[in-house]
Amino acid sequence: MIELPTLAEERIKKPSWLKVKLPTGENFRNVRKIVDEYKLHTICESGSCPNMGECWGAGTATFMILGNVCTRSCSFCAVATGRAQDYDLSEPLRVAEAIKLMGVKHAVLTSVNRDELKDKGAKVWADTIRLVKELNPGTTIETLIPDFLSKWDLLYQVIDEKPEVVSHNMETVKRLYRKVRPQAKYERSLEQILKTKERGRRTKSGIMLGLGETKEEVLEVLQDLKDWGCDVVTLGQYLQPTKMHLNVERFVTPEEFDYFKEAGLNMGLKYVESGPLVRSSYHAEKHLL
Repeated sequence: MIELPTLAEERIKKPSWLKVKLPTGENFRNVRKIVDEYKLHTICESGSCPNMGECWGAGTATFMILGNVCTRSCSFCAVATGRAQDYDLSEPLRVAEAIKLMGVKHAVLTSVNRDELKDKGAKVWADTIRLVKELNPGTTIETLIPDFLSKWDLLYQVIDEKPEVVSHNMETVKRLYRKVRPQAKYERSLEQILKTKERGRRTKSGIMLGLGETKEEVLEVLQDLKDWGCDVVTLGQYLQPTKMHLNVERFVTPEEFDYFKEAGLNMGLKYVESGPLVRSSYHAEKHLL
């Protein structure tokens, strides 16, 4: 059994397995042009995703709706936080049109948290899913959604538009929630996954490693996800986006990611994507099965 060593250094040299593909190529330029032309946001850019070169080079992107300023201040996330501006009601149509232009077969949508809104952004979410389906009848959809502060009527408003996969990330283990996700609650996120599963949707969640969690804590959250109705789990390495964010406590080896993948599958999870560069939307089309 693999043991997770502890390591707490402010700066740790990135290992060789974290090398990423540089953004280049015709497909990358085409995605860049469409995103700019339609004045859209992507989590690829706002979240400083290391896979942007690979995904955009393959002609895919994860669109982020409801603006690019989040009302929460998670200590791991590169998305800007602060007072969000009024959202653009034409955004759902622009997203749907961009997906049609790109010829996307499996679209991934996410958003910032908009806790200040009465409906937490649920209407824009529902409108976006509906319009993407109307303009792209052959396209499947994954939605990476916020927790809506346990207002389940708002959750249902979104997922009843029937996206094929509904994702909500746990992000970390229970002990680290106050440090990593101070405005979220571990049990609330689990309950949202259960509510989604009970509504008949395929459920998905993601976890970051390298923030100081133990092996036992990772296994605990995997078991909790299975017990609360999660189908698909992604595990990836946390990378510090700026000096203002949490330090990387350690770099988890590819062998350890393999161990957690096997452990999750043995627990009964239907699909586990686990590796240093894995992110929520990485190879998302595989998570439909």
